Amino acid sequence: MKRNYKSPIVIILILSFLIILPVRPQDIGIRQLGIEDAIRLAMKYNPELKTARLEVERSDAKVTEAWGNALPSIDFSGTYTRTLKAPIFFANFNGEEQKIEMGLPHSLNMALTGKQILFNGAVIVGVGAAKVYTNIAKDIHHSKQVETINKVRKAYYGALLAREVVYMMRSSLQNAEDNMKNVLLMRKQGIVSEYDELRASVQVENLRPSLIQCENNYELAVDALRNEIGSDKEEQISIVDSLVFRAVNDSLIERAEDYMLNSNPNLQAINHQIELNHAAVFVEKSNYLPTIAAFGQYQYQGAKNELKFSSNDLIASTQIGLTFSLNIFQGLQTRARVEQAQVEQLKSEEQKVSLERSLKTGVHSVIGNLKQAQKRVEAQQKTVETARRGYSIASARFRANAATQLEVNDAQLALTQAEVNRVQAVYDYLVAAADLDQLIGYVPDYAMEENN
Repeated sequence: MKRNYKSPIVIILILSFLIILPVRPQDIGIRQLGIEDAIRLAMKYNPELKTARLEVERSDAKVTEAWGNALPSIDFSGTYTRTLKAPIFFANFNGEEQKIEMGLPHSLNMALTGKQILFNGAVIVGVGAAKVYTNIAKDIHHSKQVETINKVRKAYYGALLAREVVYMMRSSLQNAEDNMKNVLLMRKQGIVSEYDELRASVQVENLRPSLIQCENNYELAVDALRNEIGSDKEEQISIVDSLVFRAVNDSLIERAEDYMLNSNPNLQAINHQIELNHAAVFVEKSNYLPTIAAFGQYQYQGAKNELKFSSNDLIASTQIGLTFSLNIFQGLQTRARVEQAQVEQLKSEEQKVSLERSLKTGVHSVIGNLKQAQKRVEAQQKTVETARRGYSIASARFRANAATQLEVNDAQLALTQAEVNRVQAVYDYLVAAADLDQLIGYVPDYAMEENN
């Protein structure tokens, strides 16, 4: 039997063609985006969050700097001097005035000096104040986290809502087109009038521009989501989650105010600001206190007529001691700075009271929105079932020539409105839940892991 040697070659050529075949646009991967994925992306690429993280790093460096003021300082210095014209020393020897030149043409001085502050109020308080500043930076970072999560959740829920509305409008248009087909059949059979045919046709044509508008709204909602997560406009996104009602835990709602007082990042930041202002008062008051420091110096000195120094030409000397300084009067500047720091502290305390009041009002408002939206969800679910049943009955009666086209249109409109009201209620509930999480400063574990 003759073998076919062409078959392997043909197969190889086909495979090579498939490998080099350009990828069509529809074959390009589309990002499957769930709400957790969207939050992770935003937490990774959000520019404001990046800035907040850098501020935390800078505050950590400030703590190190503050500790540096409390640690000893060691300096090395060296000086070479070439005397071009030596200074003259006038002396009186045996009643005669004498002029004596001082020093030699070449002199060398090297010194190693160390200093350690033993007591300084500003240095002691400054270390603690730097740590408080770090806590403020972390609070600001936390605030940006919960704010970003809230924005992404709302944008994602907005895209889900817009998509649901598109689905409903497509379903309504499909129902209207099916009804139109039935009307045309019944019209041919002489069962319905020309008016019914016109009503059915108008119903279909009225729904088409509405569907186009809804599809455009969905694209705008997806663009808004892209903006929040830092995605390119060219990147295709597929929203994989659904607009599903998820009830908030009752215990969270009951203790929401306590959680807010303990965990709200803005409130924590102002608490740390009060600490910082309190430390600032002590820093200014420390100017009334003395500064005590220890010092030591090891020095080599030498002078010669020629620039030829050896180790034998340098003379070592050592000094240790204490310095004490105390400001007696500074033109009332210290007192004025203390008063200014005290005023800043009082201002931050008043800001805390105002912020707590505002946050409590916000918590009560969000909880009210949650409860109201939940009742609407429950009520609208029943309304949708009733409207769907009504549309089914109206369509059946129309096909039996027991109802008019107007009744079918009214039933369709009622069903669409009920479905829109239901998804709107679910959306409002999820948005209120997102606002509640922001108020209590909640950051999910999967978002935290992305930033560690």
